Amino acid sequence: MTKITSEDTGVFYHHYPAVTVVVTAHVGGRENAMAAAWHTPISFSPPLYGVALSPKRFTYQLITKSREFGVNFLPSEKAELVAAVGGSKGGEVDKFQAFNILKDSPIRTAVPILKDAYAAYECQLVDDRAYGDHRLLVGQIVAVHWLPEAFTADETLDLDKINPVLYLGRERYLTALKGAIKTLDREIYGKVRGGLE
Repeated sequence: MTKITSEDTGVFYHHYPAVTVVVTAHVGGRENAMAAAWHTPISFSPPLYGVALSPKRFTYQLITKSREFGVNFLPSEKAELVAAVGGSKGGEVDKFQAFNILKDSPIRTAVPILKDAYAAYECQLVDDRAYGDHRLLVGQIVAVHWLPEAFTADETLDLDKINPVLYLGRERYLTALKGAIKTLDREIYGKVRGGLE
């Protein structure tokens, strides 16, 4: 097979699949939930997490006013909910009411925590920077909600019990196959083999 080489990024879906989360926000009696595939951990100490959002989004407006946001990780059985909150406008519809979204109580912020999430972060906004047509919102994680039974003893997601919502681009979602995990110890694989450096 021959690769195509180009300076044009095209549809920019090469980095998928990616775990898709639901970002939540609340301010002044208004709350919203939106799907986001562009998110990342940034630091262990302090615990920082980032989400990339368009400044045109209603959720972005709520976060910049409240200075806090939630990041909710959902199982693949809730992919339809992720698509629903991603395909509707929070400025026009109360998504929590329209899609019967159940919530757990936050403990350090006012952000909605989704009851169906197997894990969720409550974040306080510490930085907001423009990168092209998106803004990278960085939050310090001030509370974590998680289902212990969804994780292994070493606190990695147990794919025999939970499959995360994975987004492939172009409105396509997929799940991880059970038994598809391959554990490779990087210390063993990182050793120089055959005397080459």
